[in-house]
Amino acid sequence: MENPISSQPRLLVLAPSRRAVSETFVRANLQGLPFDVTAFFGDERPFNHPWRFAYGLAILLSKACTRLRWLRLASWPASVVTFGLIRLYRPQAVMVEFGFEAVRVMEACAWTGIPFVVHFRGSDASARDRLGLLKSRYRRLMSLAAGVIVKSQPMAQTLMALGARPDRLLISPSGANRALFKGSAPAIAPPVFLAVGRFVEKKGPLHTIRAFSLLETETQPREQRPQLWMVGEGPLVEEAKVLVQSLELQDRVHLLGLRRQEEVASLMREVRGFVQHSLVAPDGDSEGSPVAVMEAQLSGLPVVATRHAGIPEVVLEGESGFLVDEGDVAAMAVAIAKLIKDPALAARLGDCGRRRVLEGFTIDHHLRQVSGLVLKVIEESSS
Repeated sequence: MENPISSQPRLLVLAPSRRAVSETFVRANLQGLPFDVTAFFGDERPFNHPWRFAYGLAILLSKACTRLRWLRLASWPASVVTFGLIRLYRPQAVMVEFGFEAVRVMEACAWTGIPFVVHFRGSDASARDRLGLLKSRYRRLMSLAAGVIVKSQPMAQTLMALGARPDRLLISPSGANRALFKGSAPAIAPPVFLAVGRFVEKKGPLHTIRAFSLLETETQPREQRPQLWMVGEGPLVEEAKVLVQSLELQDRVHLLGLRRQEEVASLMREVRGFVQHSLVAPDGDSEGSPVAVMEAQLSGLPVVATRHAGIPEVVLEGESGFLVDEGDVAAMAVAIAKLIKDPALAARLGDCGRRRVLEGFTIDHHLRQVSGLVLKVIEESSS
């Protein structure tokens, strides 16, 4: 990733972490962008690489200042180190993953005149401990950024209200991997439904379980009763296990833990449909545009989800899936029941979703859009 003789445009990428399982979209950017990429991560502090150690330590100091509500001071430690990184690697542009990371390093870009693009993902533009706390710093960020990438129309509206320029703002969901997610056959699959996501409030795993508990199953043979497979880990897992037991769903709801992308793609080829009850969490945290929803549609699955954040921009109501209001578990159960009773309907919806994602919501689409914006800001800065 650090190639001083490359003829490609040089891009410095700064991100909170490369290790988080949920940050597959960050890794996709690093691997797929057509640039000579040098990347630094805020949670890495290797002693054998002084600059990486310095950046990780600076981010740690910035976090401490933020917790103390010293918000202006919080921009200094990482900005000072980033200034050195810019001098050392001489990038033609900087891309920062997540708004909260961008406010930590934005002053370095202002000092050097290097254009930078900030990539918002979800909680950084919604949760109170991010958006609420950093609102004044985000206004400064919007005045400095040469480009802003968001996941959905609601996120775009939020940031434009803070000063983001519409002509520098790109709405681009992270996209699904067409090489992995394919081949589902809901018309012949058993009545099994898949949920994929962290067990956190905004993913609504407990709502999904409650919706599933409302399905009428008494008249069905035990072996034909619908099942729910849930992939993921997180703080609500134990509560989910207790809920499954209290609803006596142990034989029909299965918590599968973390799975690799390849395993998730394989599971999608075994089920009738995909379910996700996304909603605004108590702390304000919201989705961007959930990648798992796009992966499910690309596989050819019908989706039952909520009218939340960017989901309605991807899932067409009645055409590629069913959308219900946040918190309406009864409506979600009705939608799931339709797919149980009518496998041919599930297949038609899934086929529409597959074509829709192929036309505009793959990783390739996302990478082309992001690359185009970065090249645009590089060209404008050099002209």
